[in-house]
Amino acid sequence: MLRHLLQLTWKRKSRNLMLSLEILLAFAIVFGIAAFVLRSWQLYREPIGFDGTDAWSVQVATGDAKAESIPADVYDKLRRALLALPAVREAGFASYSPYTNSTWTTDVDSPATGAKVSTNILEASDGFAAATGMRVARGRWFSAADEGAAVQPALLNRRLAAVLFPGQDALGRRFTRTDGRVTTTLEVIGIVDTYRHRHPLMTPVNFVFTRFAPQASAARVRTMLVKLAPGTPRSVEAALNRQLRLVRNDWSYTIQPLAAMRASQMKEQLVPLAVIAVIAAFMLAMVAFGLFGVLWQNTTRRIPEIGLRRAVGARAGDIYRQIVLEQLLLSSVAMLPGLALLAQLPLTGALGASLDWPVFLGAAALSMGVIYLLSLLCSLYPGWRASRLHPAQALHYE
Repeated sequence: MLRHLLQLTWKRKSRNLMLSLEILLAFAIVFGIAAFVLRSWQLYREPIGFDGTDAWSVQVATGDAKAESIPADVYDKLRRALLALPAVREAGFASYSPYTNSTWTTDVDSPATGAKVSTNILEASDGFAAATGMRVARGRWFSAADEGAAVQPALLNRRLAAVLFPGQDALGRRFTRTDGRVTTTLEVIGIVDTYRHRHPLMTPVNFVFTRFAPQASAARVRTMLVKLAPGTPRSVEAALNRQLRLVRNDWSYTIQPLAAMRASQMKEQLVPLAVIAVIAAFMLAMVAFGLFGVLWQNTTRRIPEIGLRRAVGARAGDIYRQIVLEQLLLSSVAMLPGLALLAQLPLTGALGASLDWPVFLGAAALSMGVIYLLSLLCSLYPGWRASRLHPAQALHYE
């Protein structure tokens, strides 16, 4: 049966060429969308490196005053003012908050291995880890013990540690950071698994954390992270704002729960996916109409052939099955070149982790399933119409 269907498909190759190209195009589009969705789901299931439950972000606006002009002792006053509230468990400072699009990059290199890498960097205080639920896999977070240290302490994520010190234990090792013309030596005191601060769909990147110590650094940050007691109502925002104004009444404070910021970031990321899905749905509908029309036309052209088969004893079910199987076979033949070409992407690593083998295989299976289902639905009525053909009708066909 399969050999016979292959022969029929080959004999009508010129007639099936455009139909095959249409199926191939639809397959490529569905594959791209499926791969994007599966990669997003894969990233969503990966840890982001911190918790953020019951944590709030406070953005400090200093008005016309420059951030560099903030006195060092003000940071301690702000922290103490917040900790005076019964609902506040911890407070820390950072150069920017999780669930924002802020990014700060720098170059780091390892004199021991010669590796030089561009990485994201976050300057954070001792209380940042407790305020955000940061998970330290090995080593420790910053503490008062680092005050006055001869070498600036730092934490790396595993991705950066593997690049800077391949095959070695990064704990206790030193590396340098270049910011403009200034080169600073740092020592690794801890390793975190990952840190994806923008949103749960963020691709993992290199990350280094340095200690924010306002008494010892000229740098000034304007972001606070506050950990609240579980179940604290949203009305605590007014109390937080009031406490902060007791320290500096001339500043303004934007206070948001990290849960709300996360939801906003996720919504922003899902909008393009929804737009692509709608466009793809319309395109698949157009492909479906095209397949249906071509199958209808092909069935009409084959009335003499179908009538002859019925005359020599073929049953209606045989005709029905032949039409459906021919279309499924044509879909398979059209998708094979697409699969062969798309398989080069994970083989060569052209898209990196964005299209690894699990994503490729899942996207291939989903897209093939969609195309097979589309072909089946489009061939059902033409197949039924062909199966109802009486042998006598073939005699009247011109």
